[in-house]
Amino acid sequence: MNKRIVDYKYFFFIGIGGIGMSALARYFNSFEKKVAGYDKNATVITDALKSEGCEIFFEDNMQKIPKTHLKKEDTVVIYTPAVPSEHLQLTYFRSKNFLVLKRSEVLGLITRFNKALCVAGTHGKTTTSAMIAHVLSQTDFQCSAFLGGISTNFDSNVLVNKNSEWTVVEADEFDRSFLHLSPYCSIVTAMDPDHLDIYGDHEHFNEGFQQYVMKIDPSGWCIVREGIQLHTLSNYCTYNIESTTSDYSANDIAYEDGLMVFYVNSREYQGRKFELGIPGIHNVLNALSCIVLLEKIGLSYPEIRRGLASFKGVRRRFDVHIKTEDLMFIDDYAHHPEELKLLIDSLKMMFPKKKLIAIFQPHLFSRTKDFGTEFSEQLSRFDELYLLPIYAAREKEIIGISSEWLLSKVDLKLKRLVEPTKVLELMKETKEGVVLTIGAGDIDRLVSPLNKILSQNITYNI
Repeated sequence: MNKRIVDYKYFFFIGIGGIGMSALARYFNSFEKKVAGYDKNATVITDALKSEGCEIFFEDNMQKIPKTHLKKEDTVVIYTPAVPSEHLQLTYFRSKNFLVLKRSEVLGLITRFNKALCVAGTHGKTTTSAMIAHVLSQTDFQCSAFLGGISTNFDSNVLVNKNSEWTVVEADEFDRSFLHLSPYCSIVTAMDPDHLDIYGDHEHFNEGFQQYVMKIDPSGWCIVREGIQLHTLSNYCTYNIESTTSDYSANDIAYEDGLMVFYVNSREYQGRKFELGIPGIHNVLNALSCIVLLEKIGLSYPEIRRGLASFKGVRRRFDVHIKTEDLMFIDDYAHHPEELKLLIDSLKMMFPKKKLIAIFQPHLFSRTKDFGTEFSEQLSRFDELYLLPIYAAREKEIIGISSEWLLSKVDLKLKRLVEPTKVLELMKETKEGVVLTIGAGDIDRLVSPLNKILSQNITYNI
């Protein structure tokens, strides 16, 4: 490239409706660039982008591309790895030698000249990065941010501040995307093997993270959950819950009046009280890593404490839709066995006497195959399970791997395989317990109609 990414006039996105892609689209749109793009289907995100001035269409057709975006010298084409290589528009732009970049490459270019605060790890990236961005935005530091979910505080997945030197980035390990970033500081929340369809095995997965942390600025910080083994040239710090050996520890965790209350001990101080505005033990872990990073870059205890208390969370991450004495409805993005474990641990701590009713949609045939035993162990901890068909996303079916196969491994009396529409019918009789929709596919389409059904159940129950 012979000029900066923001100096281009036209940006064309292939897969513009993705959560990461849409954040970039909004970023360039905020600089008054001409943003257009393709996606397979219309969604809430594409509707929002169109209302914000982006031009979007849903046919892989060359005639749909705006003429302005065919000016090679002024156009950047950005694509997601989820798009197949034979995509017509992608093939055309490559054949004509346009500047064609992956989403992660563009993020790398944007953050190269800022101080990038990155959050990597197989769990907790989105919530933790949203926390950091929210706390910073409440101080003189300010920041820009690229998030993998819709922050409730910002009502967006992107935050743009043209005057701040800080940029918060969710560092995605899928397709080794995070290797394009230049972190000033980074948190690593977890390294439970995932995306083995990309990495092949556990060893290469771990190697990817090792390569990533070696990219952290030597004057910055690598902040990892205790037990993760990584080598870095930067400063190094560990955190954990109820630990006497980590550099930072969260202790005496309690759920009080809708808040998570906990006390932090470090090498420098003991017993600093924090309150977190969203529930869950896993979110205390996320908040603790956030506290460490923000302290290391210079924020004060009152600034961090105030910001965490006002944090409202991220949509689809322990997202509470109904909360009454008898009935609750929570939507969550968990799609890995360890994420399920953390979710269930939190639920059992917060609601020890309530029945847990899970509607779970497995995500990817390969992930279901790789972690079938681990998934079945966690799903067996619910009181009642409705298992949906596997959401294939970018994958083709793997013979022998199905939701029927997974359900057969679950040790639970009240379990059944159902289609999404059938679940809505079955939930019409549910008037108590904690109902959960869980998964990273299109299970979020059930949230609104299920919310209406359960709300009616409350009305009829009164």
